[in-house]
This record gives sequence, structure tokens and C-alpha cells, in this order.
Amino acid sequence: MKSVAIKGVKEFEIKEIEEPQKEEGKVLIDVIKTGICGSDIHYWDLGNPVGLVMGHEYCGKVVDNGGREDLKVGDLVTALPISPCGHCEACLSGNIHYCAETWAHASGLSLDNPGGLAPKLKVRSDMVFKIPDGMSAQEGALVEPTAVGYHAICLADIKVGDDVLVIGGGIIGLVCAMFAKKSGASRVVVSETNKQRGEMAIKLGVADEWILATDENTMALNASKFDKVLECCGNSPAVNSAMNLVKAGGTVILVGVSMLPINFASITPVMKEVTIIGAIAYKKEEFAKCIQMIADKEIDVKKFISKTITLEEVQAAYEELTSGNTDSIKILVDPNK
Repeated sequence: MKSVAIKGVKEFEIKEIEEPQKEEGKVLIDVIKTGICGSDIHYWDLGNPVGLVMGHEYCGKVVDNGGREDLKVGDLVTALPISPCGHCEACLSGNIHYCAETWAHASGLSLDNPGGLAPKLKVRSDMVFKIPDGMSAQEGALVEPTAVGYHAICLADIKVGDDVLVIGGGIIGLVCAMFAKKSGASRVVVSETNKQRGEMAIKLGVADEWILATDENTMALNASKFDKVLECCGNSPAVNSAMNLVKAGGTVILVGVSMLPINFASITPVMKEVTIIGAIAYKKEEFAKCIQMIADKEIDVKKFISKTITLEEVQAAYEELTSGNTDSIKILVDPNK
């Protein structure tokens, strides 16, 4: 079957791979929609690992239930792409995202388990969730990034009246901003280097205002103003901004991922006694909670979808998303087009 695989630095190729077959304990899924994730961009940017078929945000229909008797052929499903061992301390305590094996065989994140940039995929049956009636495949593909933002907000423990800053206006940043408002923050600000993305945060109604991250005067005026800061970029300038903009005694949540070392002067968070918390993925119950919130119309995630593309258009989409000159937030891929 046709897929999109990493070929080299910032380069994909259309590649034929073996179609997944029925297997006990694995749900075989006909992919309908797959999201392009910011962490996927890191792999593409590095060009490694060569041959990786990405796509860990997906929704599709069951082709074979792999022994899950509560699932039938044709059911709309999504899944946690991770592969926790199930028996370590982390797994037994409900923190499967801490498990050392969580990412070892993750779908769309490992060479032995191709993801949603292909028409079919196979995922562990215990990680699969049925999509409730009334929810669309587009919404189903957005459950995974929504759960990432929800987990970060849970860690931030936002109180009614808090001033909250979100650094980065991509999908994770805007989901964090949405949940910050829902949690009772009195002011939610998005910091962005891309004016179009900043304006989009206001247009979508998830932020009260936005600030240009490259404007030194604006950043200086906002120094030590925020109770909670969610850093959703994963680079040194963004982390330094977080440390400068958070209040003394405030909290910084590091949501962004970097494959490279992050440099910042530790004196700033030390002198302000800042609490720094890393956020990775989500708990299984948080993933389920996001499905329910979307199904119950508590949150609207479809508004983040910018467009849907084909496999042949994936290369151009990654170039667009890294151009710094786009208002696109979430680009979905239809691998069957």
C-alpha cells in the first residue's frame, strides 16, 4: 500500500509498504483522517529515522477487531498510539506515559509500527477507543492532540482568576489556551512569532490577546506578569521567555519537545522560585475524557482544522507549517484520496 515515509532531512517520499494483516490483540483500522503533529515535524526536520511512516493522530473504521468483542467491523475508532508494557511501576500506578516502553513500538513513531500516513494501520486493542455516535472522523483525529493540551492544563492546576500565557500558537498551544479559559483563567495570552497565528488565536476565541514574541518592548512590559506559563514550542528562546514572563512563585509547564539541548540562565527561575513541570502525552483516562468532552460539545475542536490534504501533498504541508508565514493550525491527511 502507498505511504509517506521519511527519506532524508526535510524530505519525504511516497513509498510502497506491506499492508498490515489481521492479528490477535491488534485492531486493524482503515484510516480516514490523520493529523500532522508538531513532534512529527521534528523527525522530518532531522530526517531521522529514515523510512519512518508517521501519523499518530488518527481516526478510522475497524476492519478487524483483534479480539475486542465490544468492537465490530465499521466502528469509528481512535487510539492512544503508545505501547506501555503494562507491568512496570509506572503502568501499575496509571502513569502509562512514564513507561520506558511507551514509545518503543508506538504507532506512527516507530519503524516497526507504521502510522496514519498510510491507508491502513494496526494498533494494540487495549489502546483503542470507540468514537461516540455524533462525533466525526475529523474530531476523532483531533482527540490525541487535545489530550496533550488537556494533560498540560491538568498539570498547570489553573485557578479562577489566574493570568495565563501560552507560548506558541500551534494546535497544542491553542488547545492549551482553550482549556485555560475553560478552567477559569481571567486572562489568556498567546505569544507567537508568526503574526497570522497570533491573530488566529483571537479569531478562534481561545485567547483574549496575543503578543509578538520578537517584540522586545512588548515582552519587557509583560515580564513577571503571569501566574502560569505553558511553553509549547520547545526551543531556547521560548523557554527563556517562559522564565522571564512568569511571576515569582509561578509555574512553567514545558509542553514543547526539543531534540536538542535547551539553554537558559537558571538564575531567573531560581531567584523567582519558579515551579517547572514537564508534560508528556496524557493518561488513558484523560484521553477518554477528551473524547467525552468533544462528544458532549463541551469543546469545539473542529474549528482548529485548516484543511485536508492527500498523501502527495504532505511534503508541501510540512514546508508550509515550518515557513513561519501561515495561519494553518491543524492540517489533516486523507490517506485514501
